[in-house]
Amino acid sequence: LAVVIDLWSRAVIGWSMSPRMTAQLACDALQMALWRRKRPRNVIVHTDRGGQYCSADYQAQLKRHNLRGSMSAKGCCYDNACVESFFHSLKVECIHGEHFISREIMRATVFNYIECDYNRWR
Repeated sequence: LAVVIDLWSRAVIGWSMSPRMTAQLACDALQMALWRRKRPRNVIVHTDRGGQYCSADYQAQLKRHNLRGSMSAKGCCYDNACVESFFHSLKVECIHGEHFISREIMRATVFNYIECDYNRWR
């Protein structure tokens, strides 16, 4: 799961799920955020230092849409604290203790959590 969170509202504005963390997964989440925000300008995109965010494809997408990428120093999680907090909430409120019999059911559960619960209370 890759997410893009609006730091002002703390809403998840872009997300994508895949069995593996890939550059395409991160690009898909960013594309959803751009579509939902009608291609905003002067935006800083904070991420961790994962390979998917350092990839040429992801960096090219940032550049193509005039977005500024921001990664904190190695071992410093403060720039990305909002995303870390979201993943904690997702695990505690939605995933912990559940046993999903298929990826489709897990995806539907995550969709409902993000779009129907988490974003409505932010």
